[in-house]
Amino acid sequence: MDCIFCKIINGEIPSKKVYEDDTVCAFYDVEPQAPVHVLVVPKEHISSAAFITPENSAVVAHIFEVIAKLAKELGLEEGFRVVNNCGDIAGQTVKHLHFHLMGGRAFSWPAG
Repeated sequence: MDCIFCKIINGEIPSKKVYEDDTVCAFYDVEPQAPVHVLVVPKEHISSAAFITPENSAVVAHIFEVIAKLAKELGLEEGFRVVNNCGDIAGQTVKHLHFHLMGGRAFSWPAG
């Protein structure tokens, strides 16, 4: 498989990891959009949120538990944003389910 996130998870591509367990890997985004910008990725290859099923949905709950833990550890007590892009027109550039944990600045809605 030619998935950059699978290669990062497998250690084939270096990354600055902030968390890892049997289910999830979290690492800093190489093109950060905020002072803190971490990607939280399931180790199981799921192409996007459109492919979450009853059989694999527990990983999403675990991802949000990890996000809450990382937000505290990374000093994001004042608030943070979690983003998931699903599909090309939504801006998903890597076809592996992932969530952006961003904080350390004020955000506007819907852009920014």
